[in-house]
Amino acid sequence: MRATLNPGVRPVEAWAWAMYDFANSGYTTVVITAVFNAYFVATVAGNAPWATLAWTSALAVSYALIMLTAPGLGAYADLRAAKKRLLAFTTLGCVAGTAALGWVGPGDLWLGIALVVVSNYFFGTGENLIAAFLPELARGRALGRLSGLGWGVGYLGGLLTLGLCLAYVTHALGRGDGAEAFVPATLWITAGVFVLASLPTFLFLRERVAAEGAMRRPVGSAAGRAYARMLATLGHARDYPDLYRFLACIVLYQAGVQAVIALAAVYAQQALGFTTQDSIQLILAVNVAAAAGALAFGPLQDRLGHRPALALTLVGWLATVLLAWRAVTPGQLWPAAGLAGLCLGASQSGGRALVGYLSPWSHRAEFFGLWGVAVKLAAILGPVSYGAVVWWMDGQHRPAMLVLGVFFLAGLALLAGVDPRRGRRRALRARRGEVKLLVAGAPPLG
Repeated sequence: MRATLNPGVRPVEAWAWAMYDFANSGYTTVVITAVFNAYFVATVAGNAPWATLAWTSALAVSYALIMLTAPGLGAYADLRAAKKRLLAFTTLGCVAGTAALGWVGPGDLWLGIALVVVSNYFFGTGENLIAAFLPELARGRALGRLSGLGWGVGYLGGLLTLGLCLAYVTHALGRGDGAEAFVPATLWITAGVFVLASLPTFLFLRERVAAEGAMRRPVGSAAGRAYARMLATLGHARDYPDLYRFLACIVLYQAGVQAVIALAAVYAQQALGFTTQDSIQLILAVNVAAAAGALAFGPLQDRLGHRPALALTLVGWLATVLLAWRAVTPGQLWPAAGLAGLCLGASQSGGRALVGYLSPWSHRAEFFGLWGVAVKLAAILGPVSYGAVVWWMDGQHRPAMLVLGVFFLAGLALLAGVDPRRGRRRALRARRGEVKLLVAGAPPLG
């Protein structure tokens, strides 16, 4: 582990960083993927033809809010060395929103939508902030390994939370309880695990980037400069062509990934007749495969190279879509679920690592803000496209599955134009230029 870390970084910090992925994965697993999404469609929205579109639209609103605020928050975190403080705030917001979802019942459509927007906004913003610590911790050639460790540990956290929920659901079903009785408890379990498992992050992870004139510049001025700096970064797109091309690639392939995350249990229950208990078991299997995929993909990515490794996962996603589309019985969906898990862990880990690999040092929080914007834009595009097709097809989910394959094909085509080595050289030249300016007494670039 020490060989993969930057000088001065202790292994306990890498573990504490990965533990945040462990902590927050329960939210996506239970709320977005396995339990509450299907509960929202079937119970809260009463299985209306527009129910899936209402679910994906609620997620879209939260992601749009993240897109509006992420660049400024990322730049502000750099200016004030505030990543850790902001992360604590977003963690509390997500935990409170998740717990409050436990009081959403049949017919509480607008309350459910509002709480999904709030909780998912805080989750996504925290996801951006924790990712910005990655380049501070790992050496350039080991970014894939540490990122893979984080995703792998994260899926284990999702497994723990989902396993606890499955145990409770099984007990509740044995008593004859319905979804209205056991779904709230799964949300409270998720909130509790998030709080406890995130404690090592706040106890051991250090903030390394010094604030830029935090004592001299008022908050309003710092925030204004943050947005101005973000606009300048966007204006310099031609200076980092491979990074920006890869961000566009992320929008395309993540549209498919995010649709799978948001709608897996919905598809299983609506298209193939899964029960809540069946869906939890399916997502448990997906998480096991995802943990294996993330842990194995990091070293593979560092060995094969970023582009070939990611291309391999996108081909796997195409195969997953075809298997799910062809499934007509619950048993036939399981091979697609296993392959989806492997590809999920690999593609999530690999994308985050490549953004860090291509980012110039002094703008990494900003570029991870852009990464967050790209993922959130994809999280709007993919699920809403799926929901719109289901609505248009009067509740039929199977045709919407094929739409996801188009996103993976387009991402694969755009990935072919990304040259990681060229992009890395450009990022390193930018860092050397800033070092020379600082030695000469000039302010950093950008």
